[in-house]
Amino acid sequence: MSDLTDLELLYELSETAEREVDRHLRQAVDWHPHDYVPWSRGRDFAALGGEDFQENDSALSPVARAALVMNLLTEDNLPSYHREIAENFTLDGAWGYWVHRWTAEEARHSIVLRDYLTVTRGVDPVELEDLRMTQMQHGFAPGMNSMLLSVSYVTFQELATRISHRNTAAVCDDPVADRMLARVAADENLHMLFYRNILGAAIEVAPAQALAAIHAVLTNFQMPGAALPHFRRDAVLMAKSGIYDLRQHRDAVVVPVLRHWGLLERTDLSGEAARMRDLIGDFVDELDVRAAKFEAARDRALERDARRRERVAG
Repeated sequence: MSDLTDLELLYELSETAEREVDRHLRQAVDWHPHDYVPWSRGRDFAALGGEDFQENDSALSPVARAALVMNLLTEDNLPSYHREIAENFTLDGAWGYWVHRWTAEEARHSIVLRDYLTVTRGVDPVELEDLRMTQMQHGFAPGMNSMLLSVSYVTFQELATRISHRNTAAVCDDPVADRMLARVAADENLHMLFYRNILGAAIEVAPAQALAAIHAVLTNFQMPGAALPHFRRDAVLMAKSGIYDLRQHRDAVVVPVLRHWGLLERTDLSGEAARMRDLIGDFVDELDVRAAKFEAARDRALERDARRRERVAG
């Protein structure tokens, strides 16, 4: 049997898309970014007679700053994400409604994060704007040039983003940031449910194709901010601080999604679909080994840092 084309897949999954749009609209909460920003903390910058940013203006720890900036700059690339999903889906029917609805909801995230960081002087707004320009001019083109690759990527990426936002809240030491990031994370979770359920239906319609796409995405996964300046440095800082690391990627992102589908336990798959199921299972096991090595290395590094601090204090 030959592979289904994207148009054929979109047609076969159109009823699922309609149901998922309806479910999303029942569960989604309309909210307004201005309600999550502490405007009373704000003051003018030098261009309006105030003072420009100074390092001691920020009450955020280095890890909280790095995480909030990375999360914001990831959200900033929304025009590129819209293009990718519109090209790989369609703007007709429920698919088109979803593309535009998802884009509108995601836009709130960059609005509220930037307003929060600017008003609270959490980071240097000049540096933040320079990074935004770099990020958006670089764009985002992950090579997900098919409907199944695209929906596979966003299924795991949306859940990863949700976890990153929630764990960032824990290091901000600010109830306002906690409330804001909880709201953003709730949106990301609903977005993940849409894509996960579409992909689950695709597994039933075209199992070999869908599992091949899932395997390709998992084995080449990168977060959208991977091209950012200092991404590796900040990603390591976030991983060391427990915001997002390889263990969380495996245990809180990859495994729960696969478990929801019961994918690795399925015995009704044959041929290429069964082979891909086994390869995905092998990769999950490999992630476990890699995560354990990372955790051991991180623990050793944290112990060295603690001893160094003790010597300095002594």
